[in-house]
Amino acid sequence: MLKQSILISTLISGSLLANSINLNEVKQNPNRISPNSLSEVYSFNSSIKHAVHSVVNISTKKIISNRNKGVEQMFNDPFFRQFFGNGFGNVIPKERLQKSLGSGVVLSKNGYIVTNAHVVENADEIVVTIGKEEKEYTAKMIGTDKDSDLAVIKIEAKNLKAIPIGASKSLLVGDLVFAIGNPFGIGQTVTQGIVSALNKNKVGINRYENFIQTDASINPGNSGGALIDSRGALIGINSAIMTRSGGNNGVGFAIPVAMVKNIVKTLVEDGKVTRGYLGVSIEDISKELKSVYTHKKGALILDVAKDTPAFKNGIKRGDLIYAINGQKINNANELQRRIGSFKPNDKISFSIERNKKNISIDIVLGSRDALATLNNNSNILKGLFVSDITAQNSSKYRIQSGIKGVLITDVEAGSKAEKVGFQAGDIIIQIENMEIENLQMISKALKKYKKQAKRIYVNRYGRILVSVIQ
Repeated sequence: MLKQSILISTLISGSLLANSINLNEVKQNPNRISPNSLSEVYSFNSSIKHAVHSVVNISTKKIISNRNKGVEQMFNDPFFRQFFGNGFGNVIPKERLQKSLGSGVVLSKNGYIVTNAHVVENADEIVVTIGKEEKEYTAKMIGTDKDSDLAVIKIEAKNLKAIPIGASKSLLVGDLVFAIGNPFGIGQTVTQGIVSALNKNKVGINRYENFIQTDASINPGNSGGALIDSRGALIGINSAIMTRSGGNNGVGFAIPVAMVKNIVKTLVEDGKVTRGYLGVSIEDISKELKSVYTHKKGALILDVAKDTPAFKNGIKRGDLIYAINGQKINNANELQRRIGSFKPNDKISFSIERNKKNISIDIVLGSRDALATLNNNSNILKGLFVSDITAQNSSKYRIQSGIKGVLITDVEAGSKAEKVGFQAGDIIIQIENMEIENLQMISKALKKYKKQAKRIYVNRYGRILVSVIQ
């Protein structure tokens, strides 16, 4: 009797459940499509056959100095030479040749080629080969933009096959795509996948991130190559992969062609990209903070640098920028990209929420030129790479909290900066009589003391040192 009750109860429950769920079932036995005859095969060859002739192989060469002052001094020490001989130090080469491989995309019949900035960065020689041709072309650098990780080079050639240009705004997740490049230096390769996601940021590859994500295999050497749609039109420049092993894990990123077009045009015309500058630190509005603000989307101001356009026009910590020029801003990355799309001296209208009140502030943007110059080190000392102190590099270089200045992140081997004695991890704290807290202050100091020898004070792990540069 108990078993019957359980069975009846189960049947009743099943019946009620079936009546309460309306499943959207598709046809159980779908038709399978095959080639119409034994003389037909499915192929994407017609989609890619023109684009493959527009993708080139790029190889670069760079001379790296192996000079090490401490080692050289040791080899020159008489006591050392007594035991090892006068010629022992000569076995260590003074220089070595560094080679790297990448890809590029032909944009014009007369030889303009776009690639990633990191593919050709600091190269002493850039060599281009087209497809399976044996002929090598020595390329000339037209311009690079590290913030977008794009560069333009040019070869002296005629009647090249320029790739057709597509549009980023028409892309949809699930679109069929092909990645063309030179992975591992094995020669031109085509891989197929789909658009996995759009507008991806916080990847940590470059400053202005708005990536197309794809599962088409992208491997080392594919950087700078083409991501095309099923028509063979360029929709992106392959830039990087997300991997733990160094191989492809199906998560690749490409720079959208809309950004590529803007950057390439500027580099060809001006040789560099000059962006507008606001002077703020920003982040997305978190779930917890949304209860404090009326607007639920935008870019939250965390800090305002002194003597910047934002500072001079009254932007404050805690402000929420939710629109510029009347167009909505959804997050911090979007604000950064939008500001970067303007030029210095452009006047921008910012819609801001402050203390749950909406205000509007018009600001004339400054220039990132000074910051870019400092990051490229041409105005401080050749071969010196610097950065503002951040939470990330503070951890890397073990910088104690409260220390102010500008961090030297790298010193090029054999450069004037190395000869003066600067080292990675040094913190520039003063130039002549001007104390240094950020990159802007270095720019001011260099202008102020432009025509004289300058004393530069650095903090090297708690020890204060001074050097003189011209």
